[in-house]
Amino acid sequence: MKNQSVTNNLDWISVVIYIILVIMGWLNIYSSSLSSIEQETSIFDFSQIYGKQFLFILFSIPIIFIVLSIDAKFYEKYSSIIFAIALISLAGLFLFGKTIAGQRCWYAIGSFTLQPSEFAKAATSLALAKYLSDVQVNLKDFNRQVQAMIIIFLPVMLILPQPDPGSALIYTVFILVLYREGLPSWYVWTGFIAIVLFVLALIIKPLPLIGIALAAILFVYYRSRIIDRNWILSSIILVCISGYVFSVDYVFENVFKQHHRDRFNILLGKEVDMKGVGYNTNQSEIAIGSGGWFGKGYLEGTQTKGGFVPEQHTDYIFTTVGEEWGFTGSLFVIALFVILIIRIIYLAERQKTKFSRVYGYCVAGILFIHFFVNIAMVVGVFPTIGVPLPFFSYGGSGLWGFTILLFIFLKMDANKVNEW
Repeated sequence: MKNQSVTNNLDWISVVIYIILVIMGWLNIYSSSLSSIEQETSIFDFSQIYGKQFLFILFSIPIIFIVLSIDAKFYEKYSSIIFAIALISLAGLFLFGKTIAGQRCWYAIGSFTLQPSEFAKAATSLALAKYLSDVQVNLKDFNRQVQAMIIIFLPVMLILPQPDPGSALIYTVFILVLYREGLPSWYVWTGFIAIVLFVLALIIKPLPLIGIALAAILFVYYRSRIIDRNWILSSIILVCISGYVFSVDYVFENVFKQHHRDRFNILLGKEVDMKGVGYNTNQSEIAIGSGGWFGKGYLEGTQTKGGFVPEQHTDYIFTTVGEEWGFTGSLFVIALFVILIIRIIYLAERQKTKFSRVYGYCVAGILFIHFFVNIAMVVGVFPTIGVPLPFFSYGGSGLWGFTILLFIFLKMDANKVNEW
């Protein structure tokens, strides 16, 4: 079969959404970067945040052309090497990394910095897709489950000590990809229940919570068919839950850092510190709420212009959307992300190779968890952990990492006409 042009088969719906998100992201970065006395300034002032982001966007164009010009089979053939390079780059931070705000997450290149964890997401997606596309891999096999988990948690173990819990959290979404490919559902349910129990244990005393767990186990036990009842398994589950619940307080007080504890306490309503750790979240809620239905107008946000929301151009960029574009503009941005994610899932399902399909689901999962956690964070329903909004938040590494992640998949999708 004769190879067809990439541009002819490229999914232009995804490309157009990508372009709109990047442009809207830059417009909001420009707005959030201007103070009340800087209403007139050139977009080409590269000493400013918006000028640097403009350069990052320009550099994204050759990156896209390079990604699309490489043969689609290259990403599958050399996925292990790409993954190994990503791990080495993460490990190298401990020797050569630059520390910013207590985090050793960047390599300094002149006046710019590069964050390898942003590129490791695509590398891990490729490695996991390659492993799962092996004809002998069956995720019902425990050994295969362990091997897949090792691929996911290797970069996590290098990211957590930086410390960068936000980036590490992103990798949990790969569990859903494994579930899509045959991982037993109890893994997902166990993870979900563990999260719920952890939060509840911070609110409710251990003994009442264990009593609730016992009641739930007894309910399930007696609702099951007699042949399916297993009192030994039920007892083991109760013991595990009890031990887990009693350990939450120790983990919270001795493993979590103080600023993590403060953020959880603010979220759960156990502390009210509007001038301290709760300041960012409180100001972001005020900014978003003040936008009303249609916003105050572009470059007219008083909270934005007053600089009340710290780091608004990065993790809190959505507050600018809420204040200046209002509920309508916020809904439009959310709709763009939802359409893009659904589109990627649709494209993943129609792939002719398992490798491309799994990678597509990894892309959709990463974009979803970034989008969901960031929005939840700025509206105050999730702790502040430093998760950027894809294509919106300031940063070259983030923009390039997401661009590479997306366009590798679009290259695979464009190449499916050449697959047997």
